[in-house]
Amino acid sequence: MRRWPVIVVAAAALGALSGAAAYQHIVPRQGEQQGELKGSWQEIAWSFPRDGWPAGRAFRCRGASCSDGIEVYVRPKIGFCNCDRGVADDDEVDRVADLDLLSERFTPIQAGDVITVADMPGRSRAYDLTMTGGTRHTAIGVAVSRRCDLLVAVAHGKADAMRVRREALALLGENEMTRWVMAAMEGR
Repeated sequence: MRRWPVIVVAAAALGALSGAAAYQHIVPRQGEQQGELKGSWQEIAWSFPRDGWPAGRAFRCRGASCSDGIEVYVRPKIGFCNCDRGVADDDEVDRVADLDLLSERFTPIQAGDVITVADMPGRSRAYDLTMTGGTRHTAIGVAVSRRCDLLVAVAHGKADAMRVRREALALLGENEMTRWVMAAMEGR
């Protein structure tokens, strides 16, 4: 008799966790894109397995101007930053920018640049990325901080590093993305 309440609670908890995990992998339906994303960006499902951080948002550049298949993945990492220095150097971008979600085989092309996303300072850096199957892509790692929290993004595609960087930073600078970034950094 005592086992039934435990079994019911365990089944309910398992169902809730399964539902939450499935929800994070749903692709928005046509016309349900969140907010006012302009241009040729379409929100896609976060395609990476769960890790120590919540899933973020993912976008694919579409249309005639996006023949290079650029994709951008962005998410907060709350409580993961050096509270005093923020994102201080390229080594930190290498370590935190989620490049390893795309491939373990990435090599920096050059030194990174100081950037600002949604009024948060940080750095971006370009990489050569070897995808599964040997396909070569260019990737851009982005890490910006506010207090002890990080916002990271990784963009990749077949375009040159300058174009991938320009497209990714333009997306991150859009009003709807800035509102989402600020809400995500507040934990909402």
